[in-house]
Amino acid sequence: MTVAYLSIGSNIGDRLEHLVEAVRALHFRDEVEVLSVSSIYETAPVGYTDQADFLNVTVCVETIARAFDLLEICQEIERELGRVRAIRWGPRTVDLDILLYGVDNIEAENLVVPHPRMHERAFVLIPLLEIAPTIAHPATGKLFSEEFAVQDGGVILWKKVDGVGHFLQLKG
Repeated sequence: MTVAYLSIGSNIGDRLEHLVEAVRALHFRDEVEVLSVSSIYETAPVGYTDQADFLNVTVCVETIARAFDLLEICQEIERELGRVRAIRWGPRTVDLDILLYGVDNIEAENLVVPHPRMHERAFVLIPLLEIAPTIAHPATGKLFSEEFAVQDGGVILWKKVDGVGHFLQLKG
């Protein structure tokens, strides 16, 4: 079993419902057990900025799936929830990114872990640190809590979450 951290975001339609459905889809996969989920945070878009604000969460999962199989599971969930890849960093119903997969360092065409930009993004780090406050980059050993991006004031607590069960009961 491997512990992995995923970032999930949504900025189209019922953003909350998309997040809940994505976590529910992970939760009911035989290969994945959702161990924890962060509170929900709202943030402005990064990269392509002419779009609605995002809701973001981070989940910690334990999985028997290899990293590339977990990527396929995430992409399958995105497709099931209507994700269309039209504009890089553009609007999306849901986006699932693998942030960390155990202590593995993976550099492939379709998967880079640890996520190459996670240390620059408060919308990733703040929810991650909520559920894993002492987590460090597996290659450098640097605590993510020491990254400059954590100081970003653009991440707003949207809804406090008290565990996976509470999260799965939320209604959009």
